[in-house]
Formats: sequence, C-alpha cells, structure tokens
Amino acid sequence: MGTTPLAGLKVIEVGQAVAAPLAGVILADLGAEVIKVEKPKGGDDARLWGPPWVGETGLSFHAYNRGKRGVTLDLKSPADVAQLRRLAQDADILIQNLRPGVVEGLGIGPEAMLAANPRLIYCSIWAFGYTGPLRLAPGFDPLLQAYGAMMSVTGGPDDPPTFAGAAINDKSTAMWCVIGALAALRQRDATGRGCVVDTSLFESAVALVETPLNGYLASGTLPPRHGTGSPNLVPYQLFETADRPVCIAAGNQRLWVKFARAAGHPEWAEDPRFRTGRDRTANRASLVEAIRPVLLAQGRDHWMAAFTAAGVPCAPVNDLAELAATPQLAAMDLLREVPGTGMRVVGLPVSFDRERPRPRTAAPSLGQDNAAILDAARDGGAG
Repeated sequence: MGTTPLAGLKVIEVGQAVAAPLAGVILADLGAEVIKVEKPKGGDDARLWGPPWVGETGLSFHAYNRGKRGVTLDLKSPADVAQLRRLAQDADILIQNLRPGVVEGLGIGPEAMLAANPRLIYCSIWAFGYTGPLRLAPGFDPLLQAYGAMMSVTGGPDDPPTFAGAAINDKSTAMWCVIGALAALRQRDATGRGCVVDTSLFESAVALVETPLNGYLASGTLPPRHGTGSPNLVPYQLFETADRPVCIAAGNQRLWVKFARAAGHPEWAEDPRFRTGRDRTANRASLVEAIRPVLLAQGRDHWMAAFTAAGVPCAPVNDLAELAATPQLAAMDLLREVPGTGMRVVGLPVSFDRERPRPRTAAPSLGQDNAAILDAARDGGAG
C-alpha cells in the first residue's frame, strides 16, 4: 500500500471529462475516499473517449477515475438530488464541473449544499469563471488555449497559432482546485466552517501565460514567437545535429561560457554581440546562426557527451517510446499499475518520505457502488 496522507477525508465528485475527475483522482491517490457521481445513462462522457480502450471504456477514463467509488444519480430527479445532499452531509469536499449555471437550477449549488453541511468545502471548476460576460459559456481545453492567448505564444515565428499537445489548462485547473480545497480545509481547522472554492480553465490559462502577459503589460509590445526558444535566454532551445536534435539550456552567464568552450568556440563568450545575456537576446538571430552549423557537424551523442562533461544542461528530444524506456522513468517509479486491470498509468508526481502513492482500486463501473453507498445514505449511515 502506498502512503495515504488524506485518509479519512470524504470527497464527492460530480465531475466529467478531465478537470474535475483529475482533481478527484489526485485526492483519491492521496488516500481520500472519493465517491464519483455519474448520470445513470452513459455516465461520464469520458467513458467513450478512445482509443485506446480497456474493454468498452476509454483508457483516459480509467486513468482519471482510478481509486474511486461510483454511484449513479439523476440530478434532474428531486429524489436523487436529496440523495446527493444526504451523501454530502458528512463530506469534507465536493467538486463539480457541470455545465456553467446548471448546479443552481438543480438545487445543488454552493448555497444549498453549504446550508446542508456548513463544514463542506464546495469546489466549482468553471470554463471562464464565476463572473463576467462569459460566466455561462462552455469551455474545453483547446478553446481556452485559444482564448487565453496560449496558442499565440506557442510555435515558430512563421507558424500559425499552435496548440500544445497536452491538455494543460484542464490539468493545471485540476491542480489549482486541489490546492484551493486543501487550503480551505486548513482554514476550516481554524474557523470550523467550510467555504466555496472557485477556479476555472480561463484563470489557469492566464496564469500559464503570466510571463509574456506581464511583459506585454509592462512594454505594450506583443512578444514574437521563438519556436523552441526562450524570449529571455539564448541559447535556450532545440538545435539540430547531424542526426538527432538536442535541447540546450545555457540558463546563465556561467553556463554560456561553458557552452561556448564545449562547442569549440570560446571566442563567442568574448564577442561584444554575445558577451552578456542582454547582448545575446538582442543579437539572437546572429548567435543562433553561428551555433547551427557547428552543431550540425556532429551527431547528437557527440554533443550530449561534450556538453554533459562541460556541465552544460542538455537533453535528447525523446518521443513517447523513448521516454517510456528511460532509466530515469524506471528509477523514479513513476508508472503505477491499476489494480485488477493490467494497465500502467502515470502516477502522482509527488512522494511522501520517498514513497509515491499508489492507486487503490480500478475506476468504478457505472453505478457499481449504488447499493453500498446510496442504501447506507438512505438509512442515515456514513456511506
């Protein structure tokens, strides 16, 4: 059994897709009892997201819902809404990411649920936030990458706005939800009362473009796109070699000097165009054009060995198969087997006393715990 720092917490997740289920699975892996509430017909839409498939269910559903118990409730039914309220009477946290504006109409908004359980931490995940002209707008990760300007700062200078391959807004919003919930629990220790925690994909998107947005607010100038490069540091990007690309991160003056020497051109460090970090960013194009033919003269392994020996941070550009085979991934024991499925998924990127939490169970089948949990709630038990 893995470490369970949140053992004893009860969480209700009225979640679908990615953001709320991921918040729930983080809490479940950390030891909380997480009860996932789904609609009786079809359940969470993510059950049908594939390939790949595990049986009739998409792998992503299994990954984001492992370790949870599952019940079905028709929240358009007053009787089932009453069931949800009973479940939440002794819950610590409720997480929901239903379509904006729906929970109030169903009678399960924060005011109603906190009236039933004043100690509840009620977490809402919105698309665009709890107020403003887009309060009721729906949202998915790519929409927020577009609206939140993330696409505008991703890619090369001549590329169209570019989508990030990972669902970074969904995932960062899930983490903000968990951070907010745990902070609110700490506050409840002092006050004895719960509270409402709101976060959104929009807020997460804005937080992720914080550096370029702050730069624009200070200068009034839109930043150019630098492909794999940094707007503030050079060389700090991917370079092609004679065979495979390599990523270089000469992140300070000392590393720049080491890089120049390891590349066989110590004179670069004394060139007035490249001497300081400010000089290098001002003369980015000239420096990159000087570096490119040098690195193209040898293969990736040569440069990896040379830069590593010199203490210059560098990395191969792995594909997913190469990442999966890296000794570092094995050493960190980051992949986790989901009990009873034969699946391996990425575990939580955090350890406690050098022990990484493990999934306790597979994702629930639709309504698998109805009898155990809903009957206990009807009878006044804790569920």
